[in-house]
Amino acid sequence: MAGNVNGRVDAVQNGGLANSERTEGTEFYHLHGRIWRSLYGLYPYKSSMIGLESLADPSDEWDIIETIGKGTYGKVYKVNNKRNGSQAAVKVLDPINDVDEEIEAEYNILRSLSNHPNVVKFFGMFYKADDLSGGQLWLVLELCNGGSVTDLIKGLLMREKRLEEPVISYILCGALLGLQHLHNNRIIHRDVKGNNILLTTDGGVKLVDFGVSAQLTSARLRRNTSVGTPFWMAPEVIACEQQFDYSYDARCDVWSLGITAIELADGDPPLSEMHPVKALFKIPRNPSPTLRHPEQWCRSFSHFIAQCLIKDFEARPSVTHLLEHPFVKQAHGKDTALRKQLSALIREQQDIGCRTKTRYVPYSSVHERINTRKTLLIESCPDDDLVNLEVLDEETIILHLQKRYGDLQIYTYVGDILIALNPFQNLSIYSPLYHGAKRLDNPPHIFATADAAYQGMVTFCKDQCIIISGESGAGKTESAHLIVQHLTFLGKANNRTLREKILQVNPLVEAFGNACTAINDNSSRFGKYLEMKFTPTGAVMGAKISDVPSSLAHSALEREKNFHIFYYIYAGLYHQESLKKYRLPEKTAPRYIDSANGKVMQDIVSSKLYKEQFDAIQDCFRIIGFSEEEVNSVYRILAAILNTGNIEFTSITSQHQTDKSEVPNSEALENAAALLCIGPEELQEALTSHCVVTRGETIIRTNTVDKATDVRDAMSKALYGRLFSWIVNRINALLQPDTNIASESGMNVGILDIFGFENFKKNSFEQLCINIANEQIQFYFNQHIFALEQMEYQSEGVDASLVEYEDNRPILDMFLQKPMGLLSLLDEESRFPQATDQTLVDKFEDNLRYKYFWRPKRVELSFGIQHYAGKVLYDVNGFLEKNRDTLPADIVVVLRTSENKLLQQLFSSPLTKTGKGKTFFFLCFSLSHCVCVYVLAAFARSSTREAEMMGVISFHRPALGSVSVCICQYSLMDLLSKMVVGTPHFVRCIKPNDDRQALLFHTERVLQQLRYTGILETVNIRRQGFSHRITFGEFVNRYYYLAFRAHQMPESSKENTVAILKRAKLDNWVLGKTKVFLKYYHVEQLNLLLREVMARVVVLQAYTKGWLGARRYRREKEKRNNGAIIIQSGTTCLAVCLLEKFHKSTKKIENLENKPIPNPQNCYLTVRFNYICV
Repeated sequence: MAGNVNGRVDAVQNGGLANSERTEGTEFYHLHGRIWRSLYGLYPYKSSMIGLESLADPSDEWDIIETIGKGTYGKVYKVNNKRNGSQAAVKVLDPINDVDEEIEAEYNILRSLSNHPNVVKFFGMFYKADDLSGGQLWLVLELCNGGSVTDLIKGLLMREKRLEEPVISYILCGALLGLQHLHNNRIIHRDVKGNNILLTTDGGVKLVDFGVSAQLTSARLRRNTSVGTPFWMAPEVIACEQQFDYSYDARCDVWSLGITAIELADGDPPLSEMHPVKALFKIPRNPSPTLRHPEQWCRSFSHFIAQCLIKDFEARPSVTHLLEHPFVKQAHGKDTALRKQLSALIREQQDIGCRTKTRYVPYSSVHERINTRKTLLIESCPDDDLVNLEVLDEETIILHLQKRYGDLQIYTYVGDILIALNPFQNLSIYSPLYHGAKRLDNPPHIFATADAAYQGMVTFCKDQCIIISGESGAGKTESAHLIVQHLTFLGKANNRTLREKILQVNPLVEAFGNACTAINDNSSRFGKYLEMKFTPTGAVMGAKISDVPSSLAHSALEREKNFHIFYYIYAGLYHQESLKKYRLPEKTAPRYIDSANGKVMQDIVSSKLYKEQFDAIQDCFRIIGFSEEEVNSVYRILAAILNTGNIEFTSITSQHQTDKSEVPNSEALENAAALLCIGPEELQEALTSHCVVTRGETIIRTNTVDKATDVRDAMSKALYGRLFSWIVNRINALLQPDTNIASESGMNVGILDIFGFENFKKNSFEQLCINIANEQIQFYFNQHIFALEQMEYQSEGVDASLVEYEDNRPILDMFLQKPMGLLSLLDEESRFPQATDQTLVDKFEDNLRYKYFWRPKRVELSFGIQHYAGKVLYDVNGFLEKNRDTLPADIVVVLRTSENKLLQQLFSSPLTKTGKGKTFFFLCFSLSHCVCVYVLAAFARSSTREAEMMGVISFHRPALGSVSVCICQYSLMDLLSKMVVGTPHFVRCIKPNDDRQALLFHTERVLQQLRYTGILETVNIRRQGFSHRITFGEFVNRYYYLAFRAHQMPESSKENTVAILKRAKLDNWVLGKTKVFLKYYHVEQLNLLLREVMARVVVLQAYTKGWLGARRYRREKEKRNNGAIIIQSGTTCLAVCLLEKFHKSTKKIENLENKPIPNPQNCYLTVRFNYICV
């Protein structure tokens, strides 16, 4: 009857109505134009709450005989009419907790359109009042004792028989006539299938289940909601999941009828052996399905199916046209005979007792119906959590993950930690139904992690942090997008514009900070820590990219490209015919974005993707709030960088100087200077020479060609790095919370999306810094999950098994400790002018006495590191140069003279984040032809102590002139300091294969990632350990409502803690000396119980406030009535007085008319009279 968003249950025993109902999770329901809310079933519903008082009591007319089916909403009964003895089927909703718009939709359709012989008859809706249970809603319909056509065909196939073609034709004709009746009344069924075509014992064919039917009210008669049962859904209906501007018409029912025709022949719909999500993926991509053995059926039947399953619905025939199809017309004139033949088949099957039940287990069912714009939900099961596995070893875990991945269940829990396998395709599994729901009510999902962080923030008034980690290409960036999307949904603010701005932050920043690498087409070359700020009530009020502590590094490796924004802007300006405006060449690509195959310009011209992304970036700038002048300045600087890369130098020899460089072709130089609003002569001089001050005397020295090239690239890198930082600052300024809201009253949820671990064929300084940062993240994970937890077991005297894990602290010590750590040695060597990469690698070999470091014998200028994720070989070429700041002061001076206001701002003052006065540093990398910047933020924070408690290694703040390694060290410490402040939630992203292919699961590759991330150890500690450790005082203060009255303030004692736990009926908890130790699932159970209590409070408050409001209204109304009476009485008295004066004045005037000369007093009376009249 009613639609089901989460799953479908069709249950009919011994005949009756096939029903499908909606599962729990909907909070708002609508019936008879009135809206009411389900408050967790705490209070019985009154008929007056939903306007059911006008419905008759079913007890006066119907008697229940037996149960014939069961669904999510309630049971289906066979009932007998007391008046005439007829029988019917009734669906009883008891209590009425799940009444929603689908029941109303079906009620309206049945009430007005059930007068057709091929539509199930409707006998009415009844309401049985019950003060205790809240009442029952009865929907009474025609009893179809013949069951569904699915029951019939499955029973025949079990007996190795099949339906004859004339009978199939008769059934399809009846279904077409019913659909024609609906379509003529502008109704789409949208869930046509065998289970929704019921049969009567005399061979009648009836359409049922109008819960997801839709009325076509628009002029175009189109709909755009993705709804139906997956295997029967038309391609255009599925397309609406991804294309919001897509729509369809009533011919979607024709496709579903074609699939039903195949079902009548083969017993199952096409693709029924697949998971429903896979079927949704395959249907639009596969050719139209056909009969399994078409040679066994007539050509007319195959042609009918082919006509129904035309993929272009505009070319697909309507039901009216199909009624004239030869296969259907063979039933015309033979209705009586075919009806009798079908009735005989039904009776034969019922007599034999082979009738197949059509009830499916929700989790394994392939016949679940979806009813949502974007989502197909899969029911949860115990296997969703690896902790619940009976056998716990690597083989079991990997087989379990492989099976789930094959079913497109990409998310799996490890206790409260989420594992996410990259599907390498778009999946329709994202919906807001996870808000506030019990975790086990839904399958594992990234939204559930976001909701857990949000609920923890609101419930405990404590900052939260979501750490997303994994290799490059594992799906971290997309996971961060989804988390931000769901948090924005949860924290709905009154300011819709603010929500839109927040959603645009990631796309804009990633366009400037992401690039294509050999293993990831959208690799983050920087670390993003986005803090979403919420009010105490949970409404989003702002956002801030509070830290960009990692690199915008980029290597000139094979297949790699530069940052996305360069290609987007070039394509956008090309299609806008604005390349000349920004002095960019039209035929040849600039050197910074050119590739070895020389196809960049061809891609820019022909690819729609780049242009679409450029348009999207322009929308991001506009929505966030950048002015047109600012955006134009950004484009000018980007164009200037591309032109700067085209500046070339040649060596000239004069009488007094050798190795002097000059610019032979000044076109690129002049273009860059014009875009930067500086003089070309000054720019050339700064590139080809530099000033040296010795003993107060300034000496100008010329640069060699190599030196000039380094200066050119350093200037480009500085321009790009400072521009990126300015964009970050500007975003923070535009998204900062309202100043009227005190900053200390708000709370934050931080999302860390850091670049993934990298191991290329050639690894350089960039990969070293990236992998060191990942070592820190792994260390933080180990500390939080293993070390601190086991430390508290010992201090609190809790008897818990200790779990061994791989501690990467020694590796971090090798990198970070002073003075003999790798980075310190690199810092020291960088200060020696005569140092070379060879002396650097020799110094590493002499001083790093660790098993994690080795020097390959046959490879020059290289060293190897045994990281937590595996062995990596690093090429030392360019290490020292990349670690030094090579931007000369001459370049800075020239850029400060620019007439461009934005450029002046970038180089005239230190960049700061809004209101914080934090200094940004830039670490530039010399690459062969790519602009690359290592942007590192050194922030002074007060949370160093918290970081040290987590085992984070702290460093001294580097001076401005320090080399970049020091800045890297401090930035890593600062990053973890931010994370320590909040309660962490972990998302471990796994890359199932290196080929980026959908549905491809490489066991060894996944196993490698599971090993180095410590998943097996994590499963053990989540199964055996206690992830939540709360002091008695905090626990009692948080949950005392569950066992004590609201006005009571119980003591923070162990006894009261035990009382609360027993009242909540929890088990497997342990008490320590000062803390209670809870399993990962206990806190969710407690929060749900607490939410129920709060819901009762809300109900009481609502009634109380309503009563107070009504009383205040009555008093105000009475006061106003009294005031009106007083005003009316005063007005009446005034009118009487004026009338009396008028009569007196009239008499005086009559007396005066007899006198020839008026006196002044009479004149005054006349004037007075006129005044009174006016």
